[in-house]
Amino acid sequence: FYVAIGQKESTVAGVVEQLERAGAMANTTVIVAGASDPAPLQYIAPNAGCTMAEHLKYNHKRHTLCIYDDLTKQAAAYRQLSLLLRRPPGREAYPGDVFYLHSRLLERAVKLSDDRGAGSLTALPIIETQEGEVSAYIPTNVISITDGQIYLVPDLFNAGVRPAVDVGISVSRVGGNAQVKAMKHKKVAGGLRLNLAAFRELEAFAQLGTELDAATQAQLDRGRRMVEILKQPQFKPMHVVDQITIIFAGASGHLDKVPVDKVADYEARLLTYMRDNHAPFRDQLNETKALDEEAEAELNRICAQFAEAYLAGKAPDPR
Repeated sequence: FYVAIGQKESTVAGVVEQLERAGAMANTTVIVAGASDPAPLQYIAPNAGCTMAEHLKYNHKRHTLCIYDDLTKQAAAYRQLSLLLRRPPGREAYPGDVFYLHSRLLERAVKLSDDRGAGSLTALPIIETQEGEVSAYIPTNVISITDGQIYLVPDLFNAGVRPAVDVGISVSRVGGNAQVKAMKHKKVAGGLRLNLAAFRELEAFAQLGTELDAATQAQLDRGRRMVEILKQPQFKPMHVVDQITIIFAGASGHLDKVPVDKVADYEARLLTYMRDNHAPFRDQLNETKALDEEAEAELNRICAQFAEAYLAGKAPDPR
């Protein structure tokens, strides 16, 4: 279920087009209370979408997903209604029960027990921040309700870092429980978030023009390469084994001598090299989803071997 609240027609049409392209419209319901619709409709639209999802969850034992785009607009519509009803305004002129507005909606998300049909409802709320103010009233309210947040930054997006995720503010209460064992390895995603957050701080510090020592410069250089690794083309999902391989290569220093503008080329060639020349090891890693000492040593050997060939201009061309 995709619930569009206060969105322009062109925005909704774009989402529908992408759903159709992905073949998802056959099992997707779009509920629209657009920017030109009255405030009561924008206020009630998320509840209508949630109720439809609950019908499938309870009566048909289905797994459902509700995307609310976006709850900031619903809160603004509720504020408008409350002010018209002469309810006392609070912070940012919102009524005092605006927290309850979102908590009673999002806490309808649930996974039923087998005795009750085993259906589920997952809520994915989207919130807009003004001038990046993540500590504003509505964003902090929703953050306190949800199981974490992915914070997207316009500056990163404009700089070509996509998805433009701010790893310092983005957190998850689920954390590594949703990852395979190999992905949680210390040389894969285990320390990636903290390393990227430290890189952002160092990058901001380096812009002051201060002379940097060799260790700091090396950390900055590796951070830039890790950012390039994490860039992902739109509509091109990546296999988890490929993710593990390239992040491991970057975190282990095998890209340190690769020019930043060649990282994407290096990545494509490395993954092709893995599939063509080390298929048994890749299949084993895909089956076990774990990096023990033996697998780590083998992956390190493969990455070192490829890095040497790439820097010598002998790496196979994936095209």
